[in-house]
Amino acid sequence: MKANLSNVAKHFFPNPSLEMVYFEAIANSIDAEATEISINIKIKSFAEVDTFKLEISDNGNGFTDENFRKFSILMENESESHKGLGRLVYLSYFNKVEVSSSYEGNTRFFTLSDAFDGENNVNDTPLNKSITKLNFTGYTKDKIKSYDYLKPVSLKKSIVEHFYPLFYTLKSEGKELVIKINLDVVEANPEQVFSSETRSIKISELPELEVVEIPAEGLDLFENFQLLYSIKPTDDEVKPITALCVDGRTIAVDVLSKGGIPSGYEMIFLLYSNLFTGKVNPSRQELKMNDSDLKTTKRLFGKKIGELIQEAIPKIQEKNKETVKALENRYPHLLGYFNEEAVGLIDRTETLDNAQSIFFKAQKEILEASTLTDIQYEKSLDVSARLLTEYILYRNIIIDKIGEIDLKDSEAAIHNLIVPMRTSFKSGTKMNDVYNNNAWLLDDKYMSYTTILSDLEMTSLLKEIAIDDEQVESDDSRPDIAVVFSNNPNDSEVVKFDIVVVELKKLGLKLAKKEELVSQLKQRARKLLQHYPDRIQRIWFYGIIDFDDEFVRSLKEEDYLEVYSGGKYFYKESNIIPDKDKPEFKVPIGLNLISFDSLILDAKSRNNTFLEILKEGLKESVK
Repeated sequence: MKANLSNVAKHFFPNPSLEMVYFEAIANSIDAEATEISINIKIKSFAEVDTFKLEISDNGNGFTDENFRKFSILMENESESHKGLGRLVYLSYFNKVEVSSSYEGNTRFFTLSDAFDGENNVNDTPLNKSITKLNFTGYTKDKIKSYDYLKPVSLKKSIVEHFYPLFYTLKSEGKELVIKINLDVVEANPEQVFSSETRSIKISELPELEVVEIPAEGLDLFENFQLLYSIKPTDDEVKPITALCVDGRTIAVDVLSKGGIPSGYEMIFLLYSNLFTGKVNPSRQELKMNDSDLKTTKRLFGKKIGELIQEAIPKIQEKNKETVKALENRYPHLLGYFNEEAVGLIDRTETLDNAQSIFFKAQKEILEASTLTDIQYEKSLDVSARLLTEYILYRNIIIDKIGEIDLKDSEAAIHNLIVPMRTSFKSGTKMNDVYNNNAWLLDDKYMSYTTILSDLEMTSLLKEIAIDDEQVESDDSRPDIAVVFSNNPNDSEVVKFDIVVVELKKLGLKLAKKEELVSQLKQRARKLLQHYPDRIQRIWFYGIIDFDDEFVRSLKEEDYLEVYSGGKYFYKESNIIPDKDKPEFKVPIGLNLISFDSLILDAKSRNNTFLEILKEGLKESVK
């Protein structure tokens, strides 16, 4: 039965990289006991893939009769570490591979292609030494995905990383292997550092590795991992190698956090175990370990790497403490969730994301529980404190944003930061609206509102005080912000209301415009008291405005009292006559005129007090 080998290759190698062509050829050369391997790459320019030519040669034993027989039969393997399929990857990238192999006074010629059926020719040869050449022709792809697949400097790095276990075994046995990688380019690309060059790999020059044993806890009672590693300073920018050693090659595993290694160090960590033998798919691209075992392996591997790195580079531990401290100060609601046992340097973004994920899971557990156990109840208190801390942190952001207001900002810009214009909030939707409504800037007690109206007609405010279908007078004037509180509406007594009315003025107004603010507040008071004097028990009026010397003098002339605050704050009780026909009936109201500085600084002071109390509580909880 014949088979189209390209189709077979697609089945076993669905998405191979061009690097695998080099890897497979090198692996076969090492199996043939080669001590010298040459990789020669020729191309006119990176974009002209039809000019790409590749020749790989070695001085190994060559395609003897027995070696050729094994090559000709797919999945013929001598051990669990050999899959018998690797050569198919050649046909994933090239139409054919012309092979000439001189050995024991003979030279064998054959061509690997879709139609390969074992046909070959053997001639006598006067050559006294063994040499096998593979000429790859007919590149089948539209492009080469990366310059790194052709650049000797990049290929050297990837080859060393992939074969490090095998290379180190040869080195330990006192054997030498030299791999020469040569690139011949007609039209260079300086921007990509792509030009003709040659690099070599000599396994005798590989760094010596130290060995440490790691118990395979949770995997095997009688098996230990063997970790070979090297940590040494370097002037080169070298990516660390963290890999499992499987059948003489490496499978890279990600156990280092992003940016987890300080610059200026070359690091190699190779994990050996009999548990890995044969645990790789036919293409050698993926591990065949169950998720639980792989997770445990990576945890043990990463933990030991972290210990070794911190021991070799003490400054990492100090740097990590600084990072965690900064995160705890910036995100105190995640206190105790930050992983201080990261492998290498803690990556700030990754650590924050992980902590937020833990927090979300904790919230989900509590919210989805039908009943709470004692442990879950304690946890719910902790989660509640964290949620409140997160909300207080949000408040600080709003305070800082308002602090950025300058003369160029409109009244609307200021207004929207406190409560978005043309909106209303009801007590029944308070939890949904908590991040949109910042009435707490005036006073935290105003967050216990029944209704908040922002830049809505006075008619809407009157309707909030009216009972049932009671008719109200139409009034299209718009208080900037109105907050309504009511006592228990289920009481048999008449419902009573407390009302807060806020007017905002942009920065930089002249004195006359500022003085209009007081008149505007009084007009609001007259309107409310005129219609509902028996239903309104308290009214607070706030004018938020910037102060200058002229305005301060004007207020003092009107007998306003200056109140202790972080900024300017003036207060005065004024009498309102709701009914013009009854001038003797006067209702006292309080007028509060507050500077933007006062609004910000007083809110910040209250907020910071809450935050410090919550942070101390969370610290105790974490302990």
